[in-house]
Amino acid sequence: MTIIGKGTALITGASSGLGAIYADRLARRGYDLVLVARNQDALSRVAKDLSSSTGRKVTTIRADLAQRDDLLKVEGILRSDPTITMLVNNAGVGAVEPLLMSDVEAMERMIKVNVTALTRLVYAAAPSFAARDNGTIINMASALGIAPEILNGVYGATKAFVIALTFSLQKEFADKNIRIQAVLPGAVETPFWDASGGSLDRLPTDIVMKPEDTVDAALAGLDMGELITLPSVPDENDWNAYEAARQKLMQNLSRSIPASRYHVPAAAH
Repeated sequence: MTIIGKGTALITGASSGLGAIYADRLARRGYDLVLVARNQDALSRVAKDLSSSTGRKVTTIRADLAQRDDLLKVEGILRSDPTITMLVNNAGVGAVEPLLMSDVEAMERMIKVNVTALTRLVYAAAPSFAARDNGTIINMASALGIAPEILNGVYGATKAFVIALTFSLQKEFADKNIRIQAVLPGAVETPFWDASGGSLDRLPTDIVMKPEDTVDAALAGLDMGELITLPSVPDENDWNAYEAARQKLMQNLSRSIPASRYHVPAAAH
């Protein structure tokens, strides 16, 4: 059976873990691929396997998204390649130690990858998608974006940024044929933990998801039109209630007088 091509998906952090699985799943859905990561050898292995098993065109770009020149190279491809119809912002840097035990230089690098690079890649892709009235942006966030107190707070804050940006993108492109999604996995069995200075061995097995299951759930959520996909949450009503409370709070976030509980006399007008 011949699969009709769906354009090209550019995936960051694609040499292993969730990124490599996204590459496999999207190739089997009919996408050609542009795979981005720091490790060229690992990228080449993934590309060779996928080209052989799916017949899709697979291009690799060795890039460290914390380095400006490398980031600009990827941005240029997003702007200039009209075949790109999907951006998967999967690359990320993690940390598990609390703030007082963390190196601020490592935290700055994490912000460069998780926030700055992701933002610039969205800025590179979105105008073309909007002009063509077609495209998909998937941002890999984390459940720690709504629970930043669990592990490293800077990591959680970077993922909270991703969630906030995703909400904004959804509103801005509501009248365009652009799909927006943030994926908020919990603990996943990937090389992330070792690279972050942690260990999966410290975690109960019943809270760690297989990466294949994570990506398959994320893509199912995308197919369902979810803006926020939480692969681990059993009852979607829990998120719906959370979001309903946020929307209710939003109505009162900016008012002309302080709330009565602060006992601030109203200023003279």
